[in-house]
Amino acid sequence: MTEQKTALITGTSSGIGLATTRLFLERGWHVFGFDVAPAPIEHAEYAHFIVDVRDRAAFPARIKPAVIVNNAGVQGADDIAVNLQGTINITEAYAFEGAFPASKPAPWVRSVINVGSASGHTGSEFPEYAASKGGVLAYTKNVANRLAPQGICNSIDPGGVLTELNRCVMDDAAMWNRIMELTPLRRWATPDEIAEWIYFVGVTNRFMTGQNLLIDGGEAGAAEFVWPED
Repeated sequence: MTEQKTALITGTSSGIGLATTRLFLERGWHVFGFDVAPAPIEHAEYAHFIVDVRDRAAFPARIKPAVIVNNAGVQGADDIAVNLQGTINITEAYAFEGAFPASKPAPWVRSVINVGSASGHTGSEFPEYAASKGGVLAYTKNVANRLAPQGICNSIDPGGVLTELNRCVMDDAAMWNRIMELTPLRRWATPDEIAEWIYFVGVTNRFMTGQNLLIDGGEAGAAEFVWPED
């Protein structure tokens, strides 16, 4: 393990966070995982911390991640405090030294990836959720400007993903069929697919920064052209 192959991933106990953790471990990274739930896996290069991203005072010290993945999130309960303020808390604690506006990029950080949502682009879903994810998109650009030229920051903004959070609609045939009608690719992403996007944007990519990548199977861009056939 080297300092340049250390990653901090939040929300590691399930879904996208768990898939991302496994992918980083497979590719030789040491991963620090933060979650309010117990460790989902045991691995020599995985260190798990029971951490609430809302409580910056409880964050463990002496962690110096080269890559930070802000994935921890909720829907319908304390959305802004967890999804937005939690992302800010983690980033300001581990990607910067000092308090804004005098803060400077921490010397070890190279990349920050925020997990946003298609809702941040479209405004759909619950009001607080959409607002929290819209804030993540804007904060991504703020961090990109402040990290440059040393590091980069982008967001990965999924549409539908096959996770337990979405079980209520996945298991309802009528709702699921309607969702598929609205999704040009006629399916949702798997957590492993989103993890691959996170790895590519956060590790392989070294030039794109300040961007919000919408990964939604074409749902937001679906349009019907109305015109006479003859």
